[in-house]
Amino acid sequence: MVEKVYPMTLEGKEKLENELEELKTVKRKEIVERIKIARSFGDLSENSEYESAKDEQAFVEGRITTLENMIRLSEIIDNKNTDKDEVSLGRTVKFIELPDGEEEEYTIVGSAEADPFSGKISNDSPIAKAIIGKRIDDEVIISTPGGDMQVKIISVS
Repeated sequence: MVEKVYPMTLEGKEKLENELEELKTVKRKEIVERIKIARSFGDLSENSEYESAKDEQAFVEGRITTLENMIRLSEIIDNKNTDKDEVSLGRTVKFIELPDGEEEEYTIVGSAEADPFSGKISNDSPIAKAIIGKRIDDEVIISTPGGDMQVKIISVS
């Protein structure tokens, strides 16, 4: 079985490593303490505090496993061999929607560090898939769940 590789920026990998460290050193201890306190309340069968702490513990342990896997299988994005005008992973692209001219800007990152609300879109997203490999002044039709849109790439950095 081939394991999935997680492309990401160095900054993205460091962010995941910091989250993992926080979960292992701080959050785990907090949850263990919550469980200990909840156990002291007595009957565990009707103890909502205990159930809540156990649920949170399961979530945190799952997240730790996910982060460890993503970090282990991470591949740092290297754009040294791509043209500076070419849209690729790790680059920020600015384009205008045609014909109205609405401007949008996104940084294309791996799925592990995607955050659309801060302008970081996954390389697996419809927008990124359509524009990766394109260059400044290229016009591209992007198929999205909301319908097709035509854009013109105006800058890549």
